[in-house]
Amino acid sequence: MDADGTNVQQLTNNDDGDGSPAWSADGKRIAFESNRDGDYEIFEMEADGTNLEQLTEKDGSDRHPTWSPDGNIAFHSDRYGDYEIFVGGHELAEVQQLTDNDRNEYAPAWSADGKRIAFESDRDGDEASEIFVMDADGTHVQQLTDNDAWDLEPAWSPDGKRIAFWSDRDGDHEIFVMDANGTNLQQLTDNDDVDGAPAWSPDGKRIAFSSNRFGDDEIFVMDADGTNVVRLNQNGTGPDWR
Repeated sequence: MDADGTNVQQLTNNDDGDGSPAWSADGKRIAFESNRDGDYEIFEMEADGTNLEQLTEKDGSDRHPTWSPDGNIAFHSDRYGDYEIFVGGHELAEVQQLTDNDRNEYAPAWSADGKRIAFESDRDGDEASEIFVMDADGTHVQQLTDNDAWDLEPAWSPDGKRIAFWSDRDGDHEIFVMDANGTNLQQLTDNDDVDGAPAWSPDGKRIAFSSNRFGDDEIFVMDADGTNVVRLNQNGTGPDWR
């Protein structure tokens, strides 16, 4: 849809679940996850929904694709047991496993310069996930959050200075933002429902997110400081900007 919520266009149409859409850096392709072949795999298509390609075909679930600036795709997968972060070139013909431990790693997100990947993980031993960041080759892992709540789905600001995520640390799920080193935490939303899946606009001035504050999951947008919240559409989840 357009950034004001108009001109909604349906790109996929099948009896299974398609989700987690992610734009390529040039805006020409969309990667997404789908269980249309029986388990979750990574697919991509052109921005108008044509030229669909299945990129992975493994036992287990390959989910939550994200593009690097130079066209690589990171995703999480339980193809070898627990969930780990993988990365591969455009067609994902060959992939590299970036994390390897007996915990679960989810929701990779590339920094705008392609040098780092943020992700969520329970590797600190708690049941709940925390936000971590690592170099794009899987080295130099740093833990950014540390609490008993679930911190989920990090999203880098376009300038690489901040990371948005959603968390239930106040009792229900809200949108938070922090500096890229984990400092200067700010809570952007505050209501009794679930606000999640933050996505920055390309200019870094706005954040789109999903919320069920009116019953169903719908798409909202707000300024990057949490003000000027606008409801864009109904029955949508998992926003991504282009």
